[in-house]
Amino acid sequence: MRYTIISLAALAVAAAATPAMAQDQTDPAPAITVSGSVGVVSDYKFRGISQTDGNFAVQGGITVSHESGFYIGTWGSSIDDYVTVHGTAHQELDLIAGYKHSFDGVTVDVGAVYYVYPGTRLSGDTSASDFIEPYLSVAYTVGPVTGKVTGNYAPKQKALAIDQGLTGAFKNEDNFYLAGDLSASIPGTPIGLTGHLGHTWGPSWLSGPTSEYTDWSVGATATWKALTFGVSYVDTDTDFITPTGKNAAKGAVLGSVSVAF
Repeated sequence: MRYTIISLAALAVAAAATPAMAQDQTDPAPAITVSGSVGVVSDYKFRGISQTDGNFAVQGGITVSHESGFYIGTWGSSIDDYVTVHGTAHQELDLIAGYKHSFDGVTVDVGAVYYVYPGTRLSGDTSASDFIEPYLSVAYTVGPVTGKVTGNYAPKQKALAIDQGLTGAFKNEDNFYLAGDLSASIPGTPIGLTGHLGHTWGPSWLSGPTSEYTDWSVGATATWKALTFGVSYVDTDTDFITPTGKNAAKGAVLGSVSVAF
């Protein structure tokens, strides 16, 4: 689940805008629930860096959750070919598994994401792109406000090697990302507000030419029935120049629309 401008605030607003079920509802809650969404974003920014060279992306995902707290899911997005070193992948597919538990306003979520970039490599291409990244987050909710701290650690693996074998031998790298998110719904309205601050420690293929950098964003969401509209400003303190000469890490205003099911 890479970072996009649709965040916890959209979910909080959607919950607030949905009428509560009648108190005399007798049907037991299902043991397994399925949820998902499909949407379009004006630019897919992952930790502040564009994955689409500043262009639109189509995204979607689905999650199957059990009443015990365990869940599995998948999420995908269109990307530009520079995201992988072999330069032939145009899709990202995330495979997700984890466990979530809530108590006294606190929600703990632990799991892992396996990032897959389907593509055809040329003969003799020894580069790697697919990698795994475990995560742990702790969120606390007070009324309409939720604060969350998340740590993502990708252990040393071939896909994160900066040289990708160009110097003759892979030097496996790891990566750590620490982020704080704040989201709030405005009572009595379909509006939600978001704030995000994250820092990446490298060096690795994820952080590009710099050993570490910071990204941040502020945004707002609005829901109407099953639709969620979003707008945000995303920026970083680094540079990432794409093959077309664009700075993928440059600050930008993003827009999105998604439908939940």
